[in-house]
Amino acid sequence: MKLKFALLAALTAAIAGQALAEAPGGKYAGEADRMFRASFKAENPKYWMTRLEQDETMKTCGEFRDNPPRKIGEKLEKLNKATIRYPVDGKLIGDWKEGEKLAAVGTGGHIGFIQPDPPGRVRGGNCYACHELAKKEIAYGTIGPSLREFGKIRGQDEDTIKYVYDKIYNSNAFTACTIMPRFGLHSWLTPEQITHIVAFLVDPESPVNKD
Repeated sequence: MKLKFALLAALTAAIAGQALAEAPGGKYAGEADRMFRASFKAENPKYWMTRLEQDETMKTCGEFRDNPPRKIGEKLEKLNKATIRYPVDGKLIGDWKEGEKLAAVGTGGHIGFIQPDPPGRVRGGNCYACHELAKKEIAYGTIGPSLREFGKIRGQDEDTIKYVYDKIYNSNAFTACTIMPRFGLHSWLTPEQITHIVAFLVDPESPVNKD
């Protein structure tokens, strides 16, 4: 049994390595995709399985290894910009205290039969995984730029507020193949929740902008 798993692991690694080394869409891509899909158990909810389907942006970024020609990148950005939706009341800045909570929460999105999310678990933005934000939080990632004193530096005019909202809702509207999640497009966060995170970034009273 151990030998069987060892051989399977070796085969998986070999195919994955060849798929990465080959040209985009090469002969190993289909086999790697089939193996990937087969790794998901039937017990997973159907709505999770739909997340395995790539949209045009994901397919194109994969094809060009996140570096598409500029004209293609501009097309993707325009496509993603058209997906942005706003709160019904039109208000783009919410409560920074609620935004502070969402930025710190990393729960939600767990799948599988071992420890799936319980009903009603809040999905968070998990912003600290990639960004520096409030001064009091000393554990943060550096994949994304520091957002410390964002509002103090950028201000809170209408253009800045709209930019921040749009960026969180669908970051690919600005950079075709960015690694930042598309929180609004994928319904990870609601428009209202996004307005709270906007407030957390730009409100002068937010700990992001306090010394």
